[in-house]
Amino acid sequence: MNKIILTTILILILGVPKSHGQVDSTLFKRIPTDTIKSTLNMDAVYNRPFLGFGKTPVSVGGYAEMNWQYLGTDGVSEGHQFQMRRMTLFVAATISKKIKFLSEIEFEEGGKEINIEFAAIDVEFHPLFNLRGGIIMNPIGAFNQNHDGPKWEFTDRPISATQMLPATWSNAGFGIFGKKYSKDWMIGYEAYLSGGFDNSIIDNEENRTSLAASKANHERFEESASGTPLYTAKLAVRNNKIGELGLSYMGGIYNNFDDDGVELDQKRNLDVFAIDFNSTIAKTSTFITGEWAWVSVDVPSTYTQQYGRKQKGGFVDIVQPVLKKKILGWEKAVLNLACRLEYVDWNVGTFNETGGNIGEDVWSIMPAVSFRPTSQTVFRLNYRYQEQNDILGNGPAITNGFSFGISSYF
Repeated sequence: MNKIILTTILILILGVPKSHGQVDSTLFKRIPTDTIKSTLNMDAVYNRPFLGFGKTPVSVGGYAEMNWQYLGTDGVSEGHQFQMRRMTLFVAATISKKIKFLSEIEFEEGGKEINIEFAAIDVEFHPLFNLRGGIIMNPIGAFNQNHDGPKWEFTDRPISATQMLPATWSNAGFGIFGKKYSKDWMIGYEAYLSGGFDNSIIDNEENRTSLAASKANHERFEESASGTPLYTAKLAVRNNKIGELGLSYMGGIYNNFDDDGVELDQKRNLDVFAIDFNSTIAKTSTFITGEWAWVSVDVPSTYTQQYGRKQKGGFVDIVQPVLKKKILGWEKAVLNLACRLEYVDWNVGTFNETGGNIGEDVWSIMPAVSFRPTSQTVFRLNYRYQEQNDILGNGPAITNGFSFGISSYF
């Protein structure tokens, strides 16, 4: 990881010529984002602000998130918490005509965790057929690809996207993608073979089925626990007047079932289906986005019922601009009211012995006020009210409190 940091710093330093200890601002140029008004979620990886240096083929960018929180559960609080959630660097390069490289490196918790979330070479053969290889971001749902903090009005990422699905879930692999435009319509697809999950999804500190637990296994970038590929595919359709609809699937064998020809266990599959949608109501400029996912895991019969074989959950964000005008010198400032509704059922089903519902679920509502001095920077104040039931469906644990944060591209 130190080599990654050093390489990134060298790119930033060597790419910026200096004279008499000062940077010549004329050497910088802002790389424009996609000029097409409407894009698909699959375009998010490139649809970011980048800064180029002179005539060099390398451009850089990134974003940062910092927050204050005061939350409590059933009246018990850890008090005021100040968090530097993450700083993410983008480094992109045009290698030659129709060959591009892009990397996304994330520093979390003050550098405690450093992750390569994306580092892939794209080769364009035709708009409908492009090859991608490297560390790819599996396109399950919409949030996994389109997760940059400055794009959202909430300090916290959705529960379903981070705790049920593994947000910013990426693996080493290869695949193809493409898209087609026709008047107000556009269609895009992605299909990848990659490394994937391991036994930690049912053997973890959470003591429940958790796909997100596999993120801790960094060896997945070098070898697959099952020795078989994880399949991920997505189809998205957009109409400029209606919105975008995405359907995605991710699945494969997750367990180590064989060791040098010795059968250790039967092959056990996991399957994830997701649907996502986003739209803007033209008359009111109301933006609505959300996703819903279903998870199915082949859990061994020797495991207790606290390890769910099925999970489901999702979220909906509603963002309403209430003021658009010049504010404090910012020409196109926007004040928004927003609300997030989310729900996750960690263990869908009933108890074998009693037929009663397995109650492990959580729901949350989060109203918010956000201020955008520019489209690339957001100040956001959120209030969370959340209820979580245990596996027996006992009275819910109630979490509530405020958070305030700033997130910006740079």
